Amino acid sequence: MAKVNLSLQVIPTVPDDQLYAVVDKVIEMIEDSGLQYVVSPFETSIEGELDELLIIVKNAQDICTDYGAERVVSIIKIDYKKEGVTIDEKISKYQR
Repeated sequence: MAKVNLSLQVIPTVPDDQLYAVVDKVIEMIEDSGLQYVVSPFETSIEGELDELLIIVKNAQDICTDYGAERVVSIIKIDYKKEGVTIDEKISKYQR
């Protein structure tokens, strides 16, 4: 199956002083997946097969609630084409 890009932004409802700690746990889970990813100020973009990326989204929700969020707003964007799309093809010309 072709690789796609998924960007995920999680906004857990936790006190401000806990926000980064919860988001860090989500990023740690993404890192542990072994997939290529890029963290930016508003979201994290991940490259992989769609099914595995959707599992990551679900796991992100669980992590947020496990660490105290009563509610999680997630914003997801998916870039898909049959032959696949990579993060590198989209941003490599901007890397220094």
